[in-house]
Amino acid sequence: MLAAMSPITSVAGGEPAGLAGIGPSIRLATQSKTNENPFSDLMSEAIGDVSRLQDEAQQAMVGLMTGSGVDVHQAMIATEKASMAFELSLAVRNKAVQAYQQVMSMQF
Repeated sequence: MLAAMSPITSVAGGEPAGLAGIGPSIRLATQSKTNENPFSDLMSEAIGDVSRLQDEAQQAMVGLMTGSGVDVHQAMIATEKASMAFELSLAVRNKAVQAYQQVMSMQF
């Protein structure tokens, strides 16, 4: 459907060539609605990414402490990435709870 309306050609992976290498939230807007619950899938993927970043930071710190060839800069970058991803997910959760509370306080 998108290929018929847009001059962007598809690549072998099934996504438009102009969208290769961008985040899942942008690709999600261009896909047809084949998933029943794309928001849930997007949130699950985001939580998985946060978990992966935290695991990488943990491995980098262990590698730094054991002296197995991990540079201090690499460990700090991995730690900051994990910290920022966690803070972002916490902010998204807080906004979702706030929106839920506003909807629940509405009177019909």
